[in-house]
Amino acid sequence: MTRCLARNGSRRFSLPFAPWFLVAGLGLARAGESPSASSAGRDIEPRPNVLWITCEDMGPHLGCYGDAYAHTPHLDRFAGGSVRYTRAFATAPVCSPARSCLITGLYATSLNTQNLRSRFPIPAQFHGFPSYLRRLGYFCSNQVKTDYNTRREPDLIRESWDVCSPQAHWRQRAPGQPFFSVINLEETHQSRASVWSFEQFERELGRRLAPGQRHDPERAPVPPYYPDTPTARRTLARYYDCITAMDLEVGRILGELEADGLAHSTIVFFFSDHGQGLPRGKRTLYDSGLHVPLLIRFPDRFQSLAPAAPGAAIDRLVSFVDFAPTVLSLAGAALPAYLQGHAFLGAAAGPPRRYVFGARDRVDEAYDLSRSVRDARFLYVRNYQPHRSLNQPEGYSDQADLRREIRRLAVAGELDAVQLAYAGPTKPLEELYDTQVDPQQIHNLAASPGHRATLENLRHQLRQWQLESLDLGFLPEWDAWARSRDRTLWEMAQDPKAYDLPRILAAADVVGRLGAGPAQLELLGYRDSAVRFWAAVGLRAAVTLDRSVADPARAALRTALSDAALPVRIEAAASLAALGEVEPALTVLSRELEGADLDAALQAARALQELGSQARPALPAIQRTLARAAARQQEDPYLYLYFSLAPLVSLLAPEHEAAQAGQPRTHTP
Repeated sequence: MTRCLARNGSRRFSLPFAPWFLVAGLGLARAGESPSASSAGRDIEPRPNVLWITCEDMGPHLGCYGDAYAHTPHLDRFAGGSVRYTRAFATAPVCSPARSCLITGLYATSLNTQNLRSRFPIPAQFHGFPSYLRRLGYFCSNQVKTDYNTRREPDLIRESWDVCSPQAHWRQRAPGQPFFSVINLEETHQSRASVWSFEQFERELGRRLAPGQRHDPERAPVPPYYPDTPTARRTLARYYDCITAMDLEVGRILGELEADGLAHSTIVFFFSDHGQGLPRGKRTLYDSGLHVPLLIRFPDRFQSLAPAAPGAAIDRLVSFVDFAPTVLSLAGAALPAYLQGHAFLGAAAGPPRRYVFGARDRVDEAYDLSRSVRDARFLYVRNYQPHRSLNQPEGYSDQADLRREIRRLAVAGELDAVQLAYAGPTKPLEELYDTQVDPQQIHNLAASPGHRATLENLRHQLRQWQLESLDLGFLPEWDAWARSRDRTLWEMAQDPKAYDLPRILAAADVVGRLGAGPAQLELLGYRDSAVRFWAAVGLRAAVTLDRSVADPARAALRTALSDAALPVRIEAAASLAALGEVEPALTVLSRELEGADLDAALQAARALQELGSQARPALPAIQRTLARAAARQQEDPYLYLYFSLAPLVSLLAPEHEAAQAGQPRTHTP
């Protein structure tokens, strides 16, 4: 988690900065345009203050959303005076990519910030959207999380916020200055809801609640994808306790706004950064991972900006990519032309969107790639690595009692088919759910003849979005660095010769399909390294589905062990090991594990972890790398190496417990 700790006075803009009261009436035009008449007409109108109260890792589990188990009196009362959005969605089911989208108004997949804890730069012409509010004279403050997932995060912080610190508050503005303030609440974060031990939870958060505010595990609503066990019920009760603790903080903040006499001039947003921080929520593209509460209160003074009366529910589809243009629209600013979303409030509001899109990529050390599209009723998920489990090992999440219990019961054969859809070793290529009749998304309709037209339409909409937004997620991180030495990935992707996305998507599209082996063998010699990478991934999946491809695959994969691209070599080694040729595979994986490139080292570490006991001959290299990772685990890439290798060393050399190499640091993705 990134926190901004200093008061930031540096501003990088083409417009000269003047005191807020001299520029408060200016509209911000698109490049080459004059301020619109609507912008000029606002010169003498008051501009609303805007307050974002955000929380983390929480779905719409509030009383005002009809959840009878929730105890959220402050938010329920707030909802009575607000517009309640019932179809608001994050663009990613984990914090950093979602926050990258929120601050820039651009999809993380277009910026190559879709992998958790990204280190890639973004183009200098893209700014944090609060910077445009500052040009209008707004005071902008952020308390306290940033986590914008790019090397340019310091620039985004400097240009976006007047104050960005644990003490940042609208009270630090000049008298009468309009403000945009963000206050982020951590009570519902995954760490509190499931990763901490129950003892730590009680010590640090549970004790803040009165007995009447606690949730009885016996009454917990257990979803069908969980086993109904005491651990599951206790975890769910704890999640709801976290929500109640957060609700108390919301009440405190709203009380401060009232005490300062600002409630009548402030539009207040409340929302979460993505779905619930529990298994099959965070990190998945179901509604449990992407659906968020969104409440917006308009004071009487600005009721003309509201889409409905206080207390009304709005079923309009809203995506995180729409939030930046919406706040700018409410403030009367013209919208930067590069924004990918559309305002849903204010003078610049456009027609309702028909679809929202989601993306899952690497989270910590867990590699996966899935995309989703949802309309008002149906959710379509496309899994490009179907040979990976939704519940694959993850060092951070596996500290949760419920995750460990689910894995134990899966191994013991004590989960039903619905529960194994999450906890089993593989997942479908395509998933389609009718969210109206199946709100938990447990009945996959992808093979249903009666839903064929819906499937084909959503499949088409997803592909169009991927091509139009130039989805960069199909480049391995090593490959992405290799292609962006003198420019950002966004700039590189504008050149179809440099990023042949249709061809790369075609290679990724056949991963996991029966009969694809011969085509993947041919693609393994293609000139584009990303195509070769997906061919190697596909062969790894193919050998588990079609053993007839095994013999010709062996020869091609042996050749690929010396491929010029590290990700191709590593995937080829993993595929070859799956065919039983472990010795040459381990030679490559051990070498890349100890190499200088951390992206390749992590990919190799994950491949070794998946090999399990077959990786024993590589134990010396594994132990050396684990010691190196333990010594530098304050740096995310080394922490992820630690998460991959520590359980492997425990398996291969239990007499030398991985704990001897050091304990993992507190980690809050």
